[in-house]
Amino acid sequence: MKKLVIIIMTLAMVFSLTACKTTDNESNILDGSLEDILNKIYETADVDDDFKKYTKPSLQNEEVTVERTQYFLGKADIEFESALASEPMMQPNAYSLVLVRVKKGADVEQIKKDILDNVNPMKWICVGVEKENIIVDSIGDVVFLVMSNDQAKPLHEAFVALEK
Repeated sequence: MKKLVIIIMTLAMVFSLTACKTTDNESNILDGSLEDILNKIYETADVDDDFKKYTKPSLQNEEVTVERTQYFLGKADIEFESALASEPMMQPNAYSLVLVRVKKGADVEQIKKDILDNVNPMKWICVGVEKENIIVDSIGDVVFLVMSNDQAKPLHEAFVALEK
């Protein structure tokens, strides 16, 4: 009887340790650079023809520096490993897509909340985005922000589809 209890306890301990095990890959689900991830989003997003014809050709990727964090993310003290913004050089419509790879151990949910609460939907001259057209989401350690009155949902769907 004692042997049976010991075997059951040992098995329970082994299974509990296995279930709690985490790896770096689990915290970093999206492989590749932010530019690779951004390209996958643009390649797979079911965006309308106007976006493909007018916005996409004029998109410019810009590394988000500490000095530009407030402009792109709405708050200056967001700490991250790297961030990449994609905005058109010239466009009559307001549009921004930003990917942020957060630092290891960062509170991703708090970062998402900080971005959503503070990002400026009127940061452009004469145009802006309605609050309901701002989407902040994440997969692992990558936070996704899109502001667009007409393309936010298909771009967000393309981001979500990248989850493995």
